[in-house]
Amino acid sequence: MPLRDFKEVIIEHTGEEVWAFVEPYLEMEREKILLLATSTAFNINNQPTDCFQILVNLKRVNDVRYLNKFFEAINAILPEGGFYINSVQTYSIRKAKILKRYFWPLNWFIYTIDVLLRRIFPKLWITKKLYFFVTQGNNRVLSKAETLGRLYSCGFEVITERVINNELYFVARKKKEPVFDNHPTYGPLVRLKRYGKNGELFNVYKMRTMHPFSEYLQDYVYKLNHLDEGGKFKNDFRVTTIGKVMRKFWLDELPMLINVLKGQMKLVGVRPLSRQYFGLYTEELKKRRNQFKPGLVPPFYVDMPKTLEEIMDSELRYLNAYEKKPIFTDWTYFWKAMYNIFIRRARSN
Repeated sequence: MPLRDFKEVIIEHTGEEVWAFVEPYLEMEREKILLLATSTAFNINNQPTDCFQILVNLKRVNDVRYLNKFFEAINAILPEGGFYINSVQTYSIRKAKILKRYFWPLNWFIYTIDVLLRRIFPKLWITKKLYFFVTQGNNRVLSKAETLGRLYSCGFEVITERVINNELYFVARKKKEPVFDNHPTYGPLVRLKRYGKNGELFNVYKMRTMHPFSEYLQDYVYKLNHLDEGGKFKNDFRVTTIGKVMRKFWLDELPMLINVLKGQMKLVGVRPLSRQYFGLYTEELKKRRNQFKPGLVPPFYVDMPKTLEEIMDSELRYLNAYEKKPIFTDWTYFWKAMYNIFIRRARSN
């Protein structure tokens, strides 16, 4: 199909602004473009492999029932470096649309019902099957973090994104094979892979403060926004509204007491880090960290560092002191941290 025919179809279905967004990528491979409007993996699986360099789907991903299977099917027919272009209506876009469409207070009433039916019901085991039986997965509500996180888990990396006509359009590039995560978590309690003693990965228990599949976006968020004061990611869109409240009062970290009881962590010590964050550390500090168990109360609350370099210096001082006098060091650090937390109102943002 000539490029001008693709242009006519895309403009007819989505508008000229979307065409302007995707045109630079379609220009790269004029003869290897697959244009679809589908919500099922069946229509993807029936396509020949390695014949297309770019797949454009005009059906938004909100209408896809088995989203990971859908992304995995696209990954299978594209070569490495191939592009996948699609759109999604996110939580925030849908909220703004509803609040603008209706007058107050009707708009907030309708939005509350919408949250209940389309965000809470699909996640509860008691209503999940009924929800998908009735809706067949159409018009489901997805967060930006979950959508992009699913893409990364299925072997893609996001090149660019833009909100157009109340939808988030994205261009993703195939980077590797899918992860095939058979145990994704949606509930309030999550298990996250973190580095422990001897550099071994173990499951850290925490209360959920981020949207599902957010763990796959650490590299993306870091490249997008880098780090804020205190070593946290700047403008982290992965954190939910209730998650921000839970982090403020450390409620999300209480389940780590399970790790303490299992002997994987101790009460005081350096934080257990993710693969991406651990990769930011110096080789010297990585080796030192691997010699000790991580802890629930980190030296961060004693020194209150603001930059990554200051955080690493703080942790190195603690580890050196702990190696010489372990009991005295943990006792001292614990009470200093408690003083800063409860008297000086220290926060980790």
